[in-house]
Amino acid sequence: MHAIVAGAGLSGLVAAARLTEAGHEVTVFEERADIGGRVRSRREDGFVFDRGYQVLFTGYPAVRRELDVAALDVGEFVPGATLARPNHRSTLADPLRAPGTLVDTVLNRDIRLRDKLETVRLQRALAGRSFDELLNRDDRDIASYLADRDFSQAYIERFVAPFYGGITLDRSLSTAANVFEYTYKALSEGRIGLPAEGMGAIPAQLAKRAQAAGAQIELERGVKTVSPDGNQVRVTAGGETIEADAAVVATDPRTAGELTGVETPTGAKACVTQQFALPAHRELRTGRRILLNSADDRPNTVSPSSAAQPAYAPDGRQLLVANFLGRQEADDETLAAEVREALASWYPETRFDELELLHTDRVEFAQFPQPPGFRAGLPDPDAPKGNVVLAGDYTRWCSIQGSMESGRVAAQLITGA
Repeated sequence: MHAIVAGAGLSGLVAAARLTEAGHEVTVFEERADIGGRVRSRREDGFVFDRGYQVLFTGYPAVRRELDVAALDVGEFVPGATLARPNHRSTLADPLRAPGTLVDTVLNRDIRLRDKLETVRLQRALAGRSFDELLNRDDRDIASYLADRDFSQAYIERFVAPFYGGITLDRSLSTAANVFEYTYKALSEGRIGLPAEGMGAIPAQLAKRAQAAGAQIELERGVKTVSPDGNQVRVTAGGETIEADAAVVATDPRTAGELTGVETPTGAKACVTQQFALPAHRELRTGRRILLNSADDRPNTVSPSSAAQPAYAPDGRQLLVANFLGRQEADDETLAAEVREALASWYPETRFDELELLHTDRVEFAQFPQPPGFRAGLPDPDAPKGNVVLAGDYTRWCSIQGSMESGRVAAQLITGA
């Protein structure tokens, strides 16, 4: 059987790898000159720049199933964060997984003891539930879920809002609570970190796996039409018409809708990410903990990326990544000035005149909205007519987990396995 995959993002590459490993002939067509979709990286002057604000959750089931995580050489952030606001910083971490933070976490007066104990109870409760069970519970939002568990408003505002603002691009916590439960369980059972070669190493590994099994990947040849015809599918790509036995449409949701006629999510959440260099001797004393802006979202977070993954910066320099939520009208330098101002207020004892803006990414489509009940409105993978299936996180939920899992599901639908 010959299968065509439209799109070389994570979902398309997983589908291609699984189909070729099952003995099928597979051709992947990608419109761009590189693979990865929304997960891409580039190296410049010794720095690694990921597109947008991204990290790898090693606790995701699909990550463990589809990737050789050890080969990615993941540098990890310490579980927890540094809570920052003007003239104040405090540590909140998991002392069982980061013993060095025990005293600072216990003595943290920003978060009450009851919240810390409830966090432990929540981890234990989620450990006893399967990921699939959690994904099917989406009847309320994160804010109401946390309130029902009696977390304090201070805990929600100072820790959860900025932390999950980074994950869901929604500091208001109006995203479905099942996204919180799923990611919280994954965080508790795995690591959060960065591959040595950047997040782009993830699709690179998947592509290598697919090609090793026999898949062909054609770049700069985007699929323009997909036409089911009985037991066959005709696809046009690069001005050529190709007949195949089946097709996987693994493009972005808008393009997938245009190719198949299936209704896909139309909303979009944006973000702006800025990459900064700072001399290594400017010690931020946050270790490998992400800095959360507990006062406002200007910026929402600052990640000490090269502290977690030293390969992200050359010797003598460190890489900091600041993330703004939503589309930003201000120009790059204005946003960079806000980052400098925020850091200076958090670290009044440190100079930031040497903080150098290296790169800005304005990501117009980073996620689709995921309010309570959102999964009921997502398209089924087998919604298209004929031997055509969909693969993309918009058929599951918005995450690396959702993307990879959708690729596996698409391959199973084609093979009947």
